[in-house]
Amino acid sequence: MIIRPRVRGFVCVTTHPTGCARNVEAQIEHARRHPIANPPRSVLVLGSSTSYGLGSRIALAFGGGAATFGVFFDRRPTARRPGTAGWYNTAAFEEAAARAGLRSACYNGDAFSHEAKSRVVAALKRDFPPVDCVVNSVAAPRRTHPDTGRRFTSVLKPIGAPYRSKTLNTDRAEVTDVELPPATPEEVDATVAVMGGEDWRLWIDALRDGGVLAPGCRTFAYSYVGPELTWPIYRDGAIGRAKADLHRTAEELDAELAATGGGARIAIMKAVVTQASAAIPVVPLYVSILYGIMKEKGDHEGPMEQAGRLYGEKVYGGGGIQADAGGFIRLDDLEMKPETQAEVLRAWESVSSGNLRAVSDFEGYRSAFLQLFGFEVPGVDYGADVDPAVGIPALIAD
Repeated sequence: MIIRPRVRGFVCVTTHPTGCARNVEAQIEHARRHPIANPPRSVLVLGSSTSYGLGSRIALAFGGGAATFGVFFDRRPTARRPGTAGWYNTAAFEEAAARAGLRSACYNGDAFSHEAKSRVVAALKRDFPPVDCVVNSVAAPRRTHPDTGRRFTSVLKPIGAPYRSKTLNTDRAEVTDVELPPATPEEVDATVAVMGGEDWRLWIDALRDGGVLAPGCRTFAYSYVGPELTWPIYRDGAIGRAKADLHRTAEELDAELAATGGGARIAIMKAVVTQASAAIPVVPLYVSILYGIMKEKGDHEGPMEQAGRLYGEKVYGGGGIQADAGGFIRLDDLEMKPETQAEVLRAWESVSSGNLRAVSDFEGYRSAFLQLFGFEVPGVDYGADVDPAVGIPALIAD
């Protein structure tokens, strides 16, 4: 079939398997050009099919030669309907890993469930060396608690008072005003249940109890701080409460894993275009402005470049883990340069629908968004017939 992009709000409901595969190939080439000096031997990546999770898996496998196991939750394609982008990304990764002789396997299912943990632990015990690196990159809007069966849904809301700001309607290329009501206490608790640290701990406990956690294992989770203009809905909003819970979990896990020479760290990442960030009010406009400024300065990075720098320079490089005084590994250092943020603020104050393309990289944002789904990827013939029914080698469950 011929597959065209169909965008509804902040989601593209179609995906292109060839474009997704080409994206993965480009990331693999980047990883090969940036080898990791002292890589881990065996890696589990939770949320491995897109964005930072995918970049992390590629960096550690093709930049470090590590055995990698990916956990993701994506829709399988049929002969008449494309699967999700993460499905095609994983298929391309597994095929490339097999060609390169890298040990690799994956599980498609709900990472929050007990079943996922038991199935993955069994597969790791059977086929992989003990895990000495665990990457937690799960980004899900909902979670069913594995013990109670209660279903939680996260919210993108401030706490205490409404929040008013500018935002970007990407469909119409318009800058509009947005007002978000404050989250209720129940909504805050639900957001913490989905995006906090509980499931990260459950995974580490399951790996330890299953006998597949190596002495000296290190585990990493991703977070974001950002500039003050995003704080009401991010750092100080419901998401911020969830991130605070994630940070507390990191401190607890770090103390426990230190007993065998390991540890847990939070990496503070840069704002990038992802399926999750596209849904957050204010963020697409901020990212559009930021991208233009950082590209002009020559220090722009996407998820693959961020993951490569994280593991190649700040974790497994010659100098060991490089963290700030708070214990965070800062990958937002280039984004948060004072001169960069000053330029962002000046553009933010003046941006409107009329000058959007002049003061921001809207076209770059739009292209990066479509590339998440395999569209507008250089070198792909989008007029060619393509079979959407792509399978995944080394798939443990679906």
